[in-house]
Order: sequence, then C-alpha cells, then structure tokens
Amino acid sequence: MLDIGYSLSLRFPDSPATDYRAADVKSLRRELFCGDVHLADTDSGRELSTAWGWVPVLDFAWALCDVTEQLDRDPLGSRAPGPYRVELDFTESTDRLRLVRTFGFVDISADWSPADERPLSFPFAELRIEARAFLHDLLSDLIDMHEDLAENPAIWSLQAKYPRH
Repeated sequence: MLDIGYSLSLRFPDSPATDYRAADVKSLRRELFCGDVHLADTDSGRELSTAWGWVPVLDFAWALCDVTEQLDRDPLGSRAPGPYRVELDFTESTDRLRLVRTFGFVDISADWSPADERPLSFPFAELRIEARAFLHDLLSDLIDMHEDLAENPAIWSLQAKYPRH
C-alpha cells in the first residue's frame, strides 16, 4: 500500500508577514510550506524520501497530482501497454522522481536512490487516489495552521481541479 507523507521544516519557516489569503500561485508553489516528503510502500517497508528540508510541500502535492494525470492520457486506460514516462522535478534541484506506467502499474524511482535499488511499484489507481488524498489532507493541515489560506482563490481552484476520490 502507498503512503505519502510530509513534514514541515523548522529551518525554513514562512515569513510571519505572509498573507495566505492573497498569496499567488508562484508563492504557494515555490516559496511557502517547505519541508520534506516521502512515498512509502507499507507492505515492503521501502520508501523514497527527501531529507533536504527545503522541498515546497504544497508544490510537491500539486505536481504529483499533475503528473499522475499525465500518466493517464491514453484512451485505453489501464489496458494501454505503455510505457508512459513522466518526471517530477524538485525546485532548486536537479533531482527528480521518475514515474513509469505500464498497463495498470506505476514504478517510481528517484535520482538520489542507489542505481541498483528497484523502484517502488503500485497500481495506478492507488497512486491517483493517494496523490489526491495527500493533497487534500495537506491542505486541511495547512488551513488548520493558517486559516486565511482557506480563502485563497488559487486553493479553491486546486481543490476543484483535483477532487478527493
């Protein structure tokens, strides 16, 4: 089973003067809510995680939903043989997550993992559900911390674009 999680960094806090209600998409995606993320296979105990402290966590959730949709463009859906490849890059880094969909499964690997480490593998439907759940859970947590964020139009659009399954 796929588990996607995050932690916010104490080393890179948001400015106390941040107006979350009016923050633009660039700020939301690149400058706010820095920390680390992980994707874990709870069945095998294996995971891919960052340990940098500066990953824009909301951008990661947003981008993960975006790339998941890019993997699902074939009209045949899970019957399409693929492989279909997408990359998720990290702001201010050359490191990437690489996602490859073949039939109904997605392999996920990271540039920073050892070359001989096999990718994490999940059913595509599970990735889509968990990516959206992660996005909505993260937004709920961030809104609990910063109530004004709930009034940000970019957040409304994001929630509408990727509804929870």
